[in-house]
Amino acid sequence: MSDWSMWLLAAGVLVVLELLTGTFYLLMIAVGLAAGAAVAFAGASGPLQTVTAAVVGVLATGLLYRSKYGRHSGVDAAVDPNVNMDIGQTVSVPAWQDGMARVMYRGALWDVELAPGASPAPGLYTIREVRGSRLIVGA
Repeated sequence: MSDWSMWLLAAGVLVVLELLTGTFYLLMIAVGLAAGAAVAFAGASGPLQTVTAAVVGVLATGLLYRSKYGRHSGVDAAVDPNVNMDIGQTVSVPAWQDGMARVMYRGALWDVELAPGASPAPGLYTIREVRGSRLIVGA
């Protein structure tokens, strides 16, 4: 098997692994391997193929990291309604005990904690945050 076909085979394996992981970083490394295949097809030596694959892979990964697709939004998933479907939903709290309560929500018992600044009175509350199995609610 020729050098360029080995590089393309390795790139193909990384593309398949990329499809299983859902990030683009393995795809960028596969781009580097494809560059190594192109240099090998042109007849370059083994070390030049490896250096080309490494440089292109690192540059592609760096560009991806600096793009909007490589950065995290910085939004806390515990308070983001786009991540957690419970944020913004209402629960009925029958009674409070020291700022804590237990309520049925989505067919299960949940611990409920009162958000700072809210008054502990029975009634309907809006879920502001989810911390593990605890709902943080406010008026």
